Amino acid sequence: MIFDYAIIGGGIVGLATALALPESSSVILFEKEPQFAAHQTGRNSAVIHSGIYYKPGTLKARMAVDGNRSMVEFCRAHAIPFDICGKLIVATGDAEVARLRKLEENARGNGVATRWLDAAEAKEIEPHVSAVAALHVPSTGVVDYRLVSEAMARSIRGQLELSCRVLAIENDRLITTNGDFRARTIINCAGLFSDRLARSRNIRIVPFRGEYYDVTGASASLVRTLIYPVPNPDFPFLGVHLTRGVEGHVHAGPNAVLALAREGYRWRDINLRDSFETFTYGGFWRLAARNWEEGGREVLRSVSRHLFAQSVQRLVPGIQERDLHRSRAGVRAQALLPSGALADDFVIERRGNAIHVCNAPSPAATASLEIGKYVAAEAAKGCRL
Repeated sequence: MIFDYAIIGGGIVGLATALALPESSSVILFEKEPQFAAHQTGRNSAVIHSGIYYKPGTLKARMAVDGNRSMVEFCRAHAIPFDICGKLIVATGDAEVARLRKLEENARGNGVATRWLDAAEAKEIEPHVSAVAALHVPSTGVVDYRLVSEAMARSIRGQLELSCRVLAIENDRLITTNGDFRARTIINCAGLFSDRLARSRNIRIVPFRGEYYDVTGASASLVRTLIYPVPNPDFPFLGVHLTRGVEGHVHAGPNAVLALAREGYRWRDINLRDSFETFTYGGFWRLAARNWEEGGREVLRSVSRHLFAQSVQRLVPGIQERDLHRSRAGVRAQALLPSGALADDFVIERRGNAIHVCNAPSPAATASLEIGKYVAAEAAKGCRL
């Protein structure tokens, strides 16, 4: 049998893409794990993003804003618990106020509603926060993306192959651990391994581990919703933040440290091939040369709960170090360019009969339904050998 579409990857982007394909088509989806959403999708902050951070006009900006709405609609349709609780982005010192104003302008360019707050107004929303000013983003929320992914999988009309790893793509043939399959159009949503399957020369996936702590005891009561720092414009991540999940638990994180394996969730997880590919890539060393100081701080924060606690206490001083307990980490599949710049937008490439989603880190979970529609539309244009 030749399938109309074959999708590689059972994370939320692959599942959303399968959901968006025509119902009349034959679809097969491959996931190497025994369950869906085992990696990036199930190991993140579980936030429904607003689209405030991304450059206007980019895929990230458009798809995050639209995805915020479509994700909420999907959750309502499938009775998945979620909470549009809003979040605060807080300036903890006068030096951060100008950067917060720029973020407010960016939000306006993306059509994201925000409200500027002074210190007293910020405390009306989060009484224990430390802020000289804050930006309230009411459209931000939380959800369990594993439940979303399970609902997507149940809704797909097609063949779902779990515990099946795709080893290579050869024209219309997929070589897998369960045998060979053929498809007219192949869609690569393999996340951490997308660049290998795409055989891309333009980008390299460099894995960054994000480590989290559970906030417990009396400290957990000090956080009502979501509290974020003003992001450092010279560093590509959002910084350690506090989130109260849909189940009520409070989490702190993530930091961002280089992982020594593409699925390196602990320091002792080392994969020689993955490390070799990172350390022999010129783009990595160019990135490291520009960010070595910040990267060093991330490493120190990774090995020291005390330093991690200090980052959290900048936002909420009352949180106690003893109330922080390590939780499971995630790994961000970040595409790095030869120049040493991190790809700052989703990268979706079309070559021959294949479409490769080669950079889909945050806010891809929020934007997943929109990414799926976009990829399905590209596929409908006709990918042929």
